[in-house]
Amino acid sequence: MDKGILKNVGINFFGLVLPTFVSLVTVPSYIRLLGVERYGVIALVWTLIGYFSILDLGMSMAAQNHISKALASKDSDECARVFWSATWLNLVTGIIGGLIIYFGAFLYTAYFSKVSPALQHEVYMALPWLAVAIPIANLSWVFGGAINGAERFGVYNTNQTLGTFAFQLLPLGVAWWMGPSLQNVLAAAVVARLFAALLLGRSALKVLNLRRILPPQLGVAKGLFNFGGWMLVTSVAFMVADTLDKVFLGTALGARFVTFYTVPQNLVTRLNIVPTALGRTLFPRLSAVGRDHADQIAQQSLEFLNGAFTPIALGAIFVLGPFLRIWVGNEIATIAAPVGRILIVTVWLVGQANVSRIMIQSQVNPAVAARVGLLELPVYAAGLWFGIKYFGLTGAAVAVGGRALLDYGVLLWLSAVRARPIVLDMLPHLAFLLASLWLAGAVPSLSLAIVAGTVVAAVNVAWSITSTPALRDLARSLLLRLNPRKSA
Repeated sequence: MDKGILKNVGINFFGLVLPTFVSLVTVPSYIRLLGVERYGVIALVWTLIGYFSILDLGMSMAAQNHISKALASKDSDECARVFWSATWLNLVTGIIGGLIIYFGAFLYTAYFSKVSPALQHEVYMALPWLAVAIPIANLSWVFGGAINGAERFGVYNTNQTLGTFAFQLLPLGVAWWMGPSLQNVLAAAVVARLFAALLLGRSALKVLNLRRILPPQLGVAKGLFNFGGWMLVTSVAFMVADTLDKVFLGTALGARFVTFYTVPQNLVTRLNIVPTALGRTLFPRLSAVGRDHADQIAQQSLEFLNGAFTPIALGAIFVLGPFLRIWVGNEIATIAAPVGRILIVTVWLVGQANVSRIMIQSQVNPAVAARVGLLELPVYAAGLWFGIKYFGLTGAAVAVGGRALLDYGVLLWLSAVRARPIVLDMLPHLAFLLASLWLAGAVPSLSLAIVAGTVVAAVNVAWSITSTPALRDLARSLLLRLNPRKSA
């Protein structure tokens, strides 16, 4: 596998880990300082802003794709046209979104929310800051997409990490210094977002060597919409699919069972960091290269994902049950652990499918991947209904895993890569995971789970090295770096 890709995967991995760590560390301080009710309102606010990411209209990914192609062909003028067209478009949609969220949040707080009058007043005072946050976020996504399109992941992740530190720490400091009102906290958070956007914007201009501002161009904007619109459809299909399981569970079994399901789900989805780092690295590279080279990169990436991510997933399967017993108690752990183990396999399958999805989006047509997501939704909904009705929580988890497996198979076929060697490499790793689902249930304590998980993961690594020449070469290269005397 290309050393540049491996390096970028490592950069993106640590760029995802650091903000997650900072967020986890600061949450208890926020709750203590703001109180449960105010913190709940702030959490809802940022969730709402996350939903408004659809106003990006896929522009950031479209800009990333077009800039990657333009840089590969050394067309700096096209880079400038794409960047400024995407920037102006996202600024306009961001302003529209800000107005919508301002008036929408006002009506919701006035007539539908269940908060005290004093807190309601604080929400009204904070609404202008909430409205400003939308265009800032929209611009940040374009700036980040442009930097990633140039494959300058070190620059992107440095700026993102600094922005995350500011976003988590500045509101906390303001709440301590000026008082923990929503207006103060949200104002500080928006200022931090603005700081992060300015960092990303400055870096994007520098990376792309842009020295003047251009107006939006209709032809470029049309091309961005054609690509970005289908990326948006894919994102919306994912948002719907990601909530269906919890909605169906709550309707069929009640809120108590949603807790049993979401506790392990929220925990195991953090494993997504590894495939997300790979996907972030692959998209601009696959957008820029020719088809033959893209096929090779995709196959090598899936081999790398099998070799690197499967041992992590195996260890997580063994450790999950004992960890949940320590973390949330025996009552929840007894029910949640089997579900969580199945969801770990699902996370692994989703990572596999995403490589093929990126291949289609960058090399074939993003409309193909979007249509797959839409067509799978009714099949997935039927599978969820059947699974929950007859098998409860386990049925829901199996339905989610079945959707991921179907996604993998369909996308691999539509990507038109040489599927046979990819499938033959994947199946033994899937067999390791399925066998571990059964074995992990028999491990009673955390210490034994760690030992068992380490042994099974080591066996899997040995299998990967002996069966995959590319991983064997990578392992040999790492050993030589650790022991330079042998290379001499």
